[in-house]
Amino acid sequence: MDLNIVMAFVLGLLLLYLVGRVMVVPVKLIMKLLVNGIVGGLVLLVINYFGAFLNFHIPLNPVTALTVGFLGIPGIVLLIVIQQIIVK
Repeated sequence: MDLNIVMAFVLGLLLLYLVGRVMVVPVKLIMKLLVNGIVGGLVLLVINYFGAFLNFHIPLNPVTALTVGFLGIPGIVLLIVIQQIIVK
């Protein structure tokens, strides 16, 4: 085999690998964002269920769900503090 053919084959494989990586990373990010938003929404539903006994409600919308999904417990605390500031 000629060295040029081998180098072209290796370069083609490397290029194919890089294109595959570039296309897979956004899919992983979108899936993580989707899962975090769903988990955040479920947490907000639980908070609203128990908050109904204390006359406390945080609206469930994409912004609040993603805030809880991204930040976790600090996101919940942030939304509660914002809710208390706005209500009072």
